[in-house]
This record gives sequence, C-alpha cells and structure tokens, in this order.
Amino acid sequence: MIARSDRRRFLISGMAAFSAVLLFIGLAVAALLSFDTQAASNALFDTYTLRILRFTLWQATLSTVLSVALGLPVALALARQRDFPGRIWIIRLMAVPMGLPVIVGALGLIAIWGRQGLLNTALLSAGVEQPFSIYGLSGILIAHVFFNLPLAVRFFLAGLERMPGEYWRMSAVLGMNSLSTFRFIEWPVMRRLVPGVAGLIFMLCATSFTLVLLLGGGPAATTIEVAIYQALRFDFDPPRAIALSLMQIAMTGLLLLLLSFLPGAEAEGQTQGQTVRRFDAARPLPRLWDGLVIVLAMLLVGSPLVAVAASGLTADLWRLLSAEIFRRAAITSLSIALVSATLSVLVSVALIRARQVVADNDAPAWGARLLAATFGGGASMVLLVPPVVLGSGWFLLLRPFGDVSLFAPFLVALINMLMALPFAMRVLEPAFTTHQARTGRLVASLGVTGFSRFRLVDLPVLWRAFAMAFSFAMALSLGDLGAVALFGSERFVTLPWLVYSNMGSYRTNDAAGYAFILGVICLILAAGGVSRQSERAKAAT
Repeated sequence: MIARSDRRRFLISGMAAFSAVLLFIGLAVAALLSFDTQAASNALFDTYTLRILRFTLWQATLSTVLSVALGLPVALALARQRDFPGRIWIIRLMAVPMGLPVIVGALGLIAIWGRQGLLNTALLSAGVEQPFSIYGLSGILIAHVFFNLPLAVRFFLAGLERMPGEYWRMSAVLGMNSLSTFRFIEWPVMRRLVPGVAGLIFMLCATSFTLVLLLGGGPAATTIEVAIYQALRFDFDPPRAIALSLMQIAMTGLLLLLLSFLPGAEAEGQTQGQTVRRFDAARPLPRLWDGLVIVLAMLLVGSPLVAVAASGLTADLWRLLSAEIFRRAAITSLSIALVSATLSVLVSVALIRARQVVADNDAPAWGARLLAATFGGGASMVLLVPPVVLGSGWFLLLRPFGDVSLFAPFLVALINMLMALPFAMRVLEPAFTTHQARTGRLVASLGVTGFSRFRLVDLPVLWRAFAMAFSFAMALSLGDLGAVALFGSERFVTLPWLVYSNMGSYRTNDAAGYAFILGVICLILAAGGVSRQSERAKAAT
C-alpha cells in the first residue's frame, strides 16, 4: 500500500525518467535515420557490410560454444569437489573478469598469448618457427572465453547448488557411476540452464567492441560495432556508419526477442533441507579429472590477471601517477563515473517506484502489466541500441553545432548511465520490493511521506543496496572504452582512453602501468559491491 501523495510523486518521477531515457535514445536513432538514408540503404547490402555481419555472427557463435562447452565441466567439477582446497577463492576468482575493465583484461591476454608473450616465448624456445598470433579470430575467441567462461561457470554452479541434497544421497544408495549421475541428475538441470546462458553470452559476444578493436587484427576480423567506429572515426563515412548502426539495432532486437522466448530456470526441488554431500567426490578417477579441470580453468582465468599485475608493478608507477595526463584523465573519469552512477541510481529508483505504484493500483491486470513492462523496458533500451550506436547518432546530431568533443563529457556520462541502468535495476528492485512488502502498509497508515519517508524508513534499510548499485555503476563507467572511443581526443582523455592511446603508440610499459591502476580501482569498487551483497545475504539469513 502506497500513500496517495507518494503514489502521484512516484508515478510522475517514473514517467519523467522513462521519457528522458526514451528521448535520449530516440534522438540518436532519429539522427541516424534522417542522414542520407538513400546512401545508407545502398551501403546496407553491399559485400563489405554483409561480410562484417557474417563475421560478427560467426565469432559470436564460436565464442558461445567454447564458453559453454568449457564452462560446463568446470562447474560440474566445482559442484562435485566441495572440499577442494581454496574452492571459495576459486569461485571468487571467477567473478574477477566480470568486474575487470575489458581493456585491462585484453592487456593481460596479450602478455600471455601475444607475440612477445609467455606462450610464444616458450614455443620459440621449443623450436617452433611460427608462434601463435593472438590477433584475428583466434584472439577474439580466447578473449571472449576469458571473460564469458567465468560467467557460464557461475550460472551453472548456482543451478547445481540449488539441487536438493537428497538427490546425491539417493544416487549413492543406487550405486550410480559418474556417467549415470551426469545423465540422470546433473544434465537435466544443465539442460534447462544452457539456452539462457548461451543466449546471454551470444548477445555479449555479438555486441563486443573493445576486445575486437584491440585484437581484431584488421578488416578481416571486424564486428559491426567496430566497423561503425572505424566508419566515423577514421573514414568519416556517415552513410556506412548509419547502415551498420541500423543493422546492429536489427540484430540486437532480434536477439532480445529470441532471448525472451527462452525458458527460465525452474524452481528448486522439494527438499528436507539436508546438507549436500557428494559421495561420488572421493572416487579416484572423478577426483583426478575434477582437479585437472579446475587447475586448467584457474590457469586460463588467473594467468592474464597475474600478467597484468606483474607488468603493472614493473612499470614506473610513481612517474605515471604524477604525470599531468594521468591527473587529467583520472579527474575526467572519476567525474564522469560519479555523474553516471548517481544518475543510474536515481533513474532506477524512479522506474522501480513507478512500477510499484502500478503494481499497487486497481487497474485491469493487462493494463498494469503493460505499464509495468514499459517502465521496466526503459532500463533495457541500451541493450537494443548499444553505446557505439548511441554515440554515432549523437555524433551526427551534434556535428553541425561545432566541435563534438566539447559535448563529449556529457554524452559519455549519459551513455555510461544507460549502460549501468540494467545492472542497477537488477540490484535495487528486489531490495525495494522486499522493503515495500514489509513496511508499505505501516508507513501509509502512519502518514510518513516524501523526504521524511526516504530519510527515516527507506535509507536505513536500503543504503547497502544503494551502495552496491552505485559501486557497480562506477566500475562500469570507469572501465568503459566504447562511448569514449568516438569522442576521445587530446582535450578529452579518460583512463581507458589513456591505456588505449599508449598501446597505439607502442608505449606498452606505460600502458601496462595505467591498466594496472585502472584495474585495481575498478576491482575495489566491484569487490565493495559484492561484499555488501554477501553481508546483506547473511543478514537476511
């Protein structure tokens, strides 16, 4: 139950937030559609554009298959070996790539797999004349597996750990071997999770920008988003950029539509709450196999992180930290991150409160569901129109007004806010829903409304959720290169752009040092959000 004055205020603020998001995205799309559509339509179906589309879908398919195929045995091994030494830290290691800036992870991969990396050094020592090249399709696949395998492992492991402990006790009583256990117990759970996990990873790989920009290796290995960036930044070919942007919107729209039809995870089975004990974990062969799989996964995910730390620590960090360019980049990045994180939290709260008003309303069920879905869709629009496409639209829209770089800080902050909005909503909405269910009726009966309600009732309970959403949003904004890539210049430098420009100038030692500093900042922010989430879970139990 929500008081009448709060109901009106929440609904107006939610409609205002949704309208602002829709206007910002709509103006960018309108600018794309209004700029020489005839030339854009000609470029839409030429050989180059279709080749880029084919490569985008092909690399996303291969990346998804590899990430899921490698993630399944790792999740199964971690689920079975519950007493594996350092298991909790291995699971936490799987969360690190998700909070790591993409450009930092790419530098770690180059340090391992690059021309002068550890792998090629070992191959040359062994007498191999043609070392492995990380640039091109092979490098894109390795990078996507590095970032998405941990994501698949976390989803699969969560599904396996929701299974009742009685299942494993019964499998031991029946004397089921490892193959039978997988066939009759584990695979039915995995089968329900695989479509959703694969669809999410495919979406991430199909819209990948920074990894392909750094590791693509030329026109033969270019995705749609990178081609949009190149068409505007280097070739200044607006018709081609528009054609590619429209193709990107159509592709992401189709992917989101297909994802909406995928089945969700089923509810946890009936259980008596017995402690999970895997009787098959002590068998010699499964134990050896699981240990090998876990160690290989640790090497795949952990070695680039160690390489980033080692390269960064060998750089002259004091010189880099005291440089004028770093201070300017840090101030710019932190200012943009603070603005985008604040806006993402405020917009999320406005949309969540409006959805609560709709859910609390006596309107017909179909109308309430439609309006609630509309407010919820405001947070997901950036999935339909990715950051590079938004940046391209605003680049064309603002170009007649002079130097676009003058507007860059505001545009990057707003685009980063939209990027963080789905994550902030995902963190905040469950907390708000639980809080409203517990306190809504009492607050309405006491007549506590407006800022008094926020200060006395909401903030003391929800501040952890606010802090977690804010931390994640800041980390995402600090590490993003997508929106900055179109607008970066000597006058507008952020920390990711500083790393990228040093890499392009072959100052690899400085790039490694800046990447280490950026990675530490983002991981601290992400770790703060994770620790607050775990504290909240412990408090709830």
